[in-house]
Amino acid sequence: MDTTNGDYIVVKAKEQGVQVIGLTRGLDTKFHHTEKLDRGEVLIAQFTDHTSAIKIRGKATVMTKYGSVDTDN
Repeated sequence: MDTTNGDYIVVKAKEQGVQVIGLTRGLDTKFHHTEKLDRGEVLIAQFTDHTSAIKIRGKATVMTKYGSVDTDN
């Protein structure tokens, strides 16, 4: 996969302390990066050769090229 063409997501925190966690590719999926967002902060994340999934904890809006979704809490 060419990392310059990986899909992006936008995460907008709706409360303090929203966690965005990057998970690795491969046989063993592991956490490899964590960010903590405060209310109103926005993070733009990209899927890459190393990131196969992104987990979000807390109230947030996630925007992708496929649409938007709000997390339930």
